[in-house]
Amino acid sequence: MGQQTQIRSLDGFSLGAYQAGPEAGAKGAVVVIQEIFGVNVHIREVVDGYAEAGYFAIAPQIFDRIERDIELGYEEADMGKGIDLAFQKLDRDLCLQDIQATIEAASVHGRVGVVGFCFGGLLTWLTACDLDGVSAASAYYGGGVAGEVDRSARCPVIMHFGELDAHIPLSDVEKIKAAQPDVDVFVYAADHGFNCNHRTSYNADAATLAGSRTLEFFGQHL
Repeated sequence: MGQQTQIRSLDGFSLGAYQAGPEAGAKGAVVVIQEIFGVNVHIREVVDGYAEAGYFAIAPQIFDRIERDIELGYEEADMGKGIDLAFQKLDRDLCLQDIQATIEAASVHGRVGVVGFCFGGLLTWLTACDLDGVSAASAYYGGGVAGEVDRSARCPVIMHFGELDAHIPLSDVEKIKAAQPDVDVFVYAADHGFNCNHRTSYNADAATLAGSRTLEFFGQHL
């Protein structure tokens, strides 16, 4: 369904992206922000899913400034490399610049929503707070959001967390709820990564419910 494309960032850098859209006119656009594992098969499937729901969807390859076309799996070595890329090597300011360029490219299809997972969930929150042109944002199990709760979102935001998530304790979730009363925070009987059917932590019920909530949310705002 989808295809590879290129996004020209604000400083002239060209990064790869995976995009897909409906056959007829899109009812809006969704920017999908990857986990630490790159724009891999799961993220492409997420893009395809939003296209099937009637949206133009695009996932920028935010690691391209470090190494192009990174796709990782979910083994221990992949996890280690992904953490190093996301938290040690990635220039977050340039990353947000690349996401801004993606938002602007997607906006020709209508209002833009952003959805992100894991590290991408944190970037989704930062995008909602700092970037222009976003009408709604849905952040899945965003590690590090609790450390950024003093920010103010420029658009409506919802968040999804798993109560069994060892990486994001419920105390962090409660901190987010307390600091951001206008953000709808949903908690599921699931583990970290519950949306990804390529991981052992996949939880079909939680993924389906979170997905339906996100589509309803985007339907209201895009």
